[in-house]
Amino acid sequence: MSELSMPRCYNRESKPHRFCPGCGHGLVLKALGMAIDELDISSRMVFACDIGCSLLAWNFFSVDSLQTHHGRTLPVVVGIKRARPELVTVAYMGDGGGYAIGLQHLVSTALRNDPVTVIVVNNTTYAMTGGQMAPTTLEGQHTKTSPGGRDIEETGAPFKGPESLIGVAPPESYLARGTVANVIRLKKMIRKGLERQLRGDFAFIEALSTCPTNWRTDAAGTWGFLEHEMGAYYQVGEMAAGREPITP
Repeated sequence: MSELSMPRCYNRESKPHRFCPGCGHGLVLKALGMAIDELDISSRMVFACDIGCSLLAWNFFSVDSLQTHHGRTLPVVVGIKRARPELVTVAYMGDGGGYAIGLQHLVSTALRNDPVTVIVVNNTTYAMTGGQMAPTTLEGQHTKTSPGGRDIEETGAPFKGPESLIGVAPPESYLARGTVANVIRLKKMIRKGLERQLRGDFAFIEALSTCPTNWRTDAAGTWGFLEHEMGAYYQVGEMAAGREPITP
């Protein structure tokens, strides 16, 4: 099987997927599926998705899956993991579920080093509800609620998820940011995140993704925005976690 062929853990009856044309969710999920297959863990996987575009992934895989209330995916998978430690749990959500209504849960989960794997898809917008400004919307980016472009003097800077956890998560955890512009590298990051969970630690991967429907971009404009504008602000790579010692 080639690296980019259909993962065995896919639910083939749910394909083609229900995401908009050009959406990056399908590529993030493909990377996750390839990582699940490589580790041969589908029989003990629990995949949980949030409200938002991510909910369209509820039947993407032939694994135990569930959908949670908006922003509450992490408490659900943490509860499952504590009740059944032998299971492998993945919390899958968008930047709204992860960085807005669900941010408290993300910080607490990282602080406790709960052994779960979190994947947040960052497309800089609230896509399912019509393209409003999100915590990750770039400076000057036009959205339904920032028609003149995001003004960071009024809203603050776009939120950087993995960087915000560097001083929260312990050194044993895994923090990374990948992109759908490089699916193989993203898959390797997700695999590392699953492996970190298997050894008993927290893992967080942000995936830069595309939303041409709400960005109002053609193919060239979509890829250019992802690689150049998003890539310039949201640096792709792995990040060293670790809390700074408190000096008296």
